[in-house]
Amino acid sequence: MLHIFNSKSNKIEKFVPNNYPNVLMYVCGPTVYDHIHIGNARPIIFFDMLKRYLEAIGYKVTYATNITDIDDKIINRAIDEGKTEKEIANHFIIETKKLFPKLNVKTPDLMPKATDYINHMVEYIDNLVQKGFAYEKDGDVYFRVSKIQEYGEISRQNIDKLFGGARIEISDIKEDTKDFNLWKKTDIGIAYDSKWGKGRPGWHTECAVMNHEIFNQELDIHGGGIDLKFPHHENENAQSIAHNGHGLSKYWMHSAFINLTDTKMSKSLGNVISVVDLEKDYDLIAYRLLVLAHHYQQPINYSDDLMKQYQDEYNKINRALKNAFVKFELENIEIDEDLLDKDSLVKFYNEMNQNLNTPNAITVVYELVKSVNREKDLTELQKYYNSLIMILKILGFEFEFKKLTKEDKDTFNKWNEARSKKDYETADKYRALLQEKGLI
Repeated sequence: MLHIFNSKSNKIEKFVPNNYPNVLMYVCGPTVYDHIHIGNARPIIFFDMLKRYLEAIGYKVTYATNITDIDDKIINRAIDEGKTEKEIANHFIIETKKLFPKLNVKTPDLMPKATDYINHMVEYIDNLVQKGFAYEKDGDVYFRVSKIQEYGEISRQNIDKLFGGARIEISDIKEDTKDFNLWKKTDIGIAYDSKWGKGRPGWHTECAVMNHEIFNQELDIHGGGIDLKFPHHENENAQSIAHNGHGLSKYWMHSAFINLTDTKMSKSLGNVISVVDLEKDYDLIAYRLLVLAHHYQQPINYSDDLMKQYQDEYNKINRALKNAFVKFELENIEIDEDLLDKDSLVKFYNEMNQNLNTPNAITVVYELVKSVNREKDLTELQKYYNSLIMILKILGFEFEFKKLTKEDKDTFNKWNEARSKKDYETADKYRALLQEKGLI
């Protein structure tokens, strides 16, 4: 039975979806004004893995992640570059999606764009005004936080302390400094028509409305980075309570920061490493391994040495599997996928069911790699090989090796024969041929 940490209750709970075996999951996605950095990539990787695991244990998951394609940062970049907001957003949507296969992230089932829901947002905000949960002042519309008794239940902290440390806009026209913007009057950048005048929706409202329009019911899992817990997720939940009469999600999950020298990675601080830049020196799939080798609730202090470590670890996994596959090919063995090391699989599922303990799950991977490397009996080797492939696939690592041709097998046999005769010059020649074809 899967147990996960629920930010709302601040404890680990048994995972029981609202409509078994179906799971509705929504994760806050990128604001597309620049290339995503490796901190942005962490929740993308984690929640992709979560969907894979939920499906592996029998759930049917509908996974949505939004694209914020209208925002002050997008507008500012459009002005600076003399382009439209749509041009900026579309460019970085494409750039972000290009990274998915390199991280082995499956495209979510739904990727709604905020700009496709503007009319729905206007209607949603008007509903909140009519119910008394929101008010208009000089073309801006604000949410009355004081009307929501449950406000603060997601972040689980004293509200006054929360606002003391948060980036909250202070305004003389708001009834309360805690009230947040639902509709923003503006004459800078793109603006949309509404009954309150031209403007655009607030970020918190964008996600609340897209959730409502796509699912129209309580989610099972709502997730994102830990920085979204307050105020973004708190404000989403408040709007859902006001508009729908229930909270936005049953479970709330948050992945921790990626830090550089113990400091949160942030574009505003200028201390970021983009995923595009990371790819210049490393395989991005190795970054996936780095992320999953750390528990999702624990910060990762990123360094180049750490990345090199996980590039090496990934290479070791790949090499072990490739060598085993070649052994089967040279012996003309058709792999029996029903042969499994059940003890390793039990360990893996036990660790994953305890709040997705991927570090311990990766330890099971490393143990299987050792078994694959040292096992001589080909039947036992198939058990370790198949189990390793199965676990890695669930975690989002997929390996495909080409079957050897007759020529390849001949080269391997000649290489092995030369080595057995200690004819190292000839062996090196055949080894170079095999390396050139990527077979060793």
